[in-house]
Amino acid sequence: MTFLATPPRQTEAQFMASVFKLARMLGWACYHTFDSRRSEGGFPDAVMVKRPRVLFVEFKSDRGKATAAQLAWIGELRACGQEVYIWRPSEFEKIQRILR
Repeated sequence: MTFLATPPRQTEAQFMASVFKLARMLGWACYHTFDSRRSEGGFPDAVMVKRPRVLFVEFKSDRGKATAAQLAWIGELRACGQEVYIWRPSEFEKIQRILR
């Protein structure tokens, strides 16, 4: 299955929607908290599951930078052996390979 590259100029929300569309087509369950204003900061934007894998994903624009709180969560999850990514629109081909 071949997918087209995502246009490089997307908002973070548009990019995440593109990835979720692809992921769901490939059988992944995707979770994103709609309104995280009352949640502790830094937790990754999405959790994606397809047995036997669980992915934690932080979505960023091509120029966006992770906050200190986001990097702390990413570090803790990786230290626990979890598969964690920071994904950007320019990496869409790589993302396709990871999801396959």
